[in-house]
Amino acid sequence: MKVFLRYEDNDDESTHKTLKITLPKSWKNGPTSRLLEQFVESYNGGKEGQSNTLEVDSLHLSIRRTSKNEANGKQKEELQGVPSDGIVIETIPDREDVYICHGPSRTLEEINAERQAQLEKEKEAVKDLSKCVHFGCNQRFPKGGPYPECKYHSGPPVFHETAKFWSCCPNKKAYDWEDFQSLPSCQSGTCTDVRDAESDQKQFLGGCDIREKMNGPKLRSIDDFNASAAAGGSEGAPVLDRLRSVLDELGIENELFDQVFEGIKKDVSKSNGREENDAAVVDEALQVLGGKLKNAMKTLAVEQLRIT
Repeated sequence: MKVFLRYEDNDDESTHKTLKITLPKSWKNGPTSRLLEQFVESYNGGKEGQSNTLEVDSLHLSIRRTSKNEANGKQKEELQGVPSDGIVIETIPDREDVYICHGPSRTLEEINAERQAQLEKEKEAVKDLSKCVHFGCNQRFPKGGPYPECKYHSGPPVFHETAKFWSCCPNKKAYDWEDFQSLPSCQSGTCTDVRDAESDQKQFLGGCDIREKMNGPKLRSIDDFNASAAAGGSEGAPVLDRLRSVLDELGIENELFDQVFEGIKKDVSKSNGREENDAAVVDEALQVLGGKLKNAMKTLAVEQLRIT
């Protein structure tokens, strides 16, 4: 794990310094205050410290983050303080730019209390305001008007793999959130807080929506149709059969898979009062299984982050 410690909180550029540190394993699981101490020691021992001596007690670490202003819905980039008692690997991403700023450090408890107070202040400021329902606008205004001028998109956003774009402007794509937020709008008018009651338009689209729009509804194979019919009309039965087959190839025996899924079906059956082989029970049990597999993958991902 590497971090870039930057001191730029001074108008005199000759006092600025960047220190690249490869963290030993023991530092990853230690407090962030150790990084600040190491930087100050290196800084004061160099040429910059001869004219601008730094004191650990009067400095804190910060990282750049993008936050949303609840009042106008706009994104803003700002420096957010890093807690002095925070664990490095849990609070600072790998290869992050970490800024040394003037002002004393604060603990995680103090930072959380300040953030909560700020959130409450923002909620109080917008509680009597309405939010424009046009895609991409996000402006807020007094309930009942006056209604401000509005620039927006006629279609919902699309999030497909790493690409982000508006469905009404498919030729203008972005690959990070800030660039997506700055994509030019295609419509202009007046803000409104009334959504069209007859519209069933989704609020955002994904890859499946794009493929369906291009190719039409997906046709089921004969095998999928037969599997669904055998399970009493369950839409998830074909997925279940494919999952069972794939996991068997990965070394998870069919007997073990069946035992786990039957147990989930029993729990679902008891909770909703239906028979275990009811199509609705099978479909719900498959959703439960999917959630458990996802949680298992998340656990593995966290372990990998702790190891690296």
